[in-house]
Amino acid sequence: MKIYVGNLSYKVNDASLRGLFEPFGSVESARVISDRDTGSSKGFGFVEMSDADGTQAIAGLNGREFEGRTLRVNEARPQESRGGGGGGGYERRGGGGGRHRY
Repeated sequence: MKIYVGNLSYKVNDASLRGLFEPFGSVESARVISDRDTGSSKGFGFVEMSDADGTQAIAGLNGREFEGRTLRVNEARPQESRGGGGGGGYERRGGGGGRHRY
């Protein structure tokens, strides 16, 4: 089960997130999401546990205070597709001027 953990303190790291969930069972992975440009926490993360342990963790941690913040903990929804590759939003066409030889 993949679990979403929101409203995390910006001081929380992967290890402390794992430690928060370990009393409820075996943690397969724990990851705090960080901004790719600055490297600072975005204030949420994901934890993976077995379904039984995850259900207990959600019940035990949702609404609980941790590091001065009230946690939002629930089963993660599947990531929505963001669409096809990047692009600029406009198309560049045409020549660059200059002389043409025919």
